[in-house]
Amino acid sequence: MNTVPYPHLLEPLDLGFTTLKNRVLMGSMHTGLEDGRKHFAQMAAFYAERARGGVGLIVTGGFAPNIEGWAKPFAGTLATSGAARRHRQVTAAVHAAGGKIALQVLHTGRYGYQPLCVAPSRIKSPISPFTPRALSARGIERQIRAFVRCARLAREAGYDGVEVMGSEGYFINQFLVTHTNQRNDDWGGSYAKRMRLPVEIVRRVREAVGPDFIVVYRLSLIDLIPDGSSWPEVLELARAVVAAGATLLNTGIGWHEARIPTIATSVPRAAFTWVTRKLRDALRAEGINTPVITSNRLNMPEVAEAVLARGDADMVSLARPFLADAEFVNKAAQGRRDEINTCIACNQACLDHTFANRLCSCLVNPRACHETELTISKSAVPKRIAVVGAGPAGLAAATTLAERGHEVHLFDAAAGIGGQFNMARRVPGKEEFAETLRYFARRVELTGVHLHLDARVDAAALQAGAFDEVVLATGVSPRDPKIPGQEHPQVLSYIDVLLRRKPVGRKVAVVGAGGIGFDIAEYLATGTDLGHASPSTDLPAWLREWGVADPATQRGGVVRAQPEPAAREVLLLQRKPGRPGTTLGKTTGWIHRAALKMKNVQTLSGVNYERIGAVAGAADESGRLGLFVTFGEERKDGQVLAVDSIVLCAGQEPLRELRSPLQAAGVKVHLIGGALEAGELDAKRAIEQGTRLAALL
Repeated sequence: MNTVPYPHLLEPLDLGFTTLKNRVLMGSMHTGLEDGRKHFAQMAAFYAERARGGVGLIVTGGFAPNIEGWAKPFAGTLATSGAARRHRQVTAAVHAAGGKIALQVLHTGRYGYQPLCVAPSRIKSPISPFTPRALSARGIERQIRAFVRCARLAREAGYDGVEVMGSEGYFINQFLVTHTNQRNDDWGGSYAKRMRLPVEIVRRVREAVGPDFIVVYRLSLIDLIPDGSSWPEVLELARAVVAAGATLLNTGIGWHEARIPTIATSVPRAAFTWVTRKLRDALRAEGINTPVITSNRLNMPEVAEAVLARGDADMVSLARPFLADAEFVNKAAQGRRDEINTCIACNQACLDHTFANRLCSCLVNPRACHETELTISKSAVPKRIAVVGAGPAGLAAATTLAERGHEVHLFDAAAGIGGQFNMARRVPGKEEFAETLRYFARRVELTGVHLHLDARVDAAALQAGAFDEVVLATGVSPRDPKIPGQEHPQVLSYIDVLLRRKPVGRKVAVVGAGGIGFDIAEYLATGTDLGHASPSTDLPAWLREWGVADPATQRGGVVRAQPEPAAREVLLLQRKPGRPGTTLGKTTGWIHRAALKMKNVQTLSGVNYERIGAVAGAADESGRLGLFVTFGEERKDGQVLAVDSIVLCAGQEPLRELRSPLQAAGVKVHLIGGALEAGELDAKRAIEQGTRLAALL
């Protein structure tokens, strides 16, 4: 009887000249540690911790082969022997931890956010303000030599291999499609000429590094842009790079300029492994047995195991799940699945940080990329500490304090842990938040936190408890917008809707267009409370909704979107002038705005909320509510919005009434999370504050 928990996932992979200990690749992601010499010690610690966690092969964030390939000015580059020597700190740390690591060679081409960028043709990218310089034939040759030099230096630096980044719309990808390659020389025109660049790069890299070095080629299987690669072209390139010397084929999904989400939390788990299966089946039918890697939204071991068991791929690539939990593979192998800190694909601390030129981290694991300075060690002086509030901030603080050896008592007035996450997980596309609550519930058990639910404590009880310190993570309460008439029974708070499940009519005005307002609008327009399925849990529906097609039938794999009709008519209102949603995440805000547009959610900005109810013209013959609004500082253009329900999402205020009496009694008090700063509710900030405070107490 096989007792291995995930036999396909944990099976070794023989590459001929070396063997990977399992089928798990830590996929490349830019963390910011690549940029500059000062981060090499941090980078070594970051990757070594993942190697100790059991991953089969690590791929670094991208390093440019020359300055023309920079993602931004002075981005990570490997072009000299001096730089290779600095990398030895990283490779030595990974090898000492029992791991293998490959360096990703990333040339950004026209995606480069810098004035030296180059491309096959002088066509500006929609995601960079810089127009690239079109390369001459000699210039192309220089770029190929730069790739080869980078690979050779990677071997010199002690890496076990390289990944040639040929997907996501970067430099190599730009040569492959007529959308970005309008040349008529030996590097453009027919597909045989357009694909010449990646084939030459792989062939010459293999010649330079020898037969016993891993060469991964990241191949774009579905571009998700108009005029992208056709499926016969994808297969032709796959055959050619394998013949040129690629050890592994890794799956790339979508160009960065594509208007289809590929890794956000609203994307169903394993949403694109069917594309990898098409490639793998086609290659096997031709007798090509090169291992194929699949990727995107594989965040739990059972998901990855199922993908491998049904033959979608030979290996799985998980990137951000290793930000969330360095011990992912070890926990899976030891039957500790319930202890895995799951990546919820929020993008808030990883990709959003990258685009803001900040060091990457993780919402659910603030230690990611900060291993050398955010250390969790046993306290020399154990204390008795109370944490009030079992939302994300309180859970992070309580479990970290208990891990350090403190006696921790966690109080919450609710019947369960989770705070605001209990509402967030009900929103379509945010179902993954339930995994965070599962993780913290297990952490509370394992660390020995004394959990007191249905326990609304006051200052006197906390003082009587003789606690050395008290952490207030009491969260927020909805801000009262004080609209005359808001006491009407069909005027609801977001808590009424998401937590108390109060019924909502068919035409709804949502007051407030911050993050919660967007969540409520999507929840009501999708109709999950009415029994409608969330697209993020229904892959065929999600593919139709975003216009993703089989690349074998549609070039680039993109067609006209066919969203499900909205379950309700929703109006989203905000006081501020300008476009709603500007405060949403850099890399996910556009997805939320597009989702509401697909559901025909109407928006109004610069709104003054004058009154609700039975004023002149306020109720029509159907008995609807009237929300009377005006616009701008002049309060002009008054109109009545006739609706069935109004949902208030007008911001939050901190709950911190315990602080003053505790301080007056001489108790040492700390505020974290929403109790410290309500603003836009921010779980990233809350969990980081809880973790960092606990590391210091």
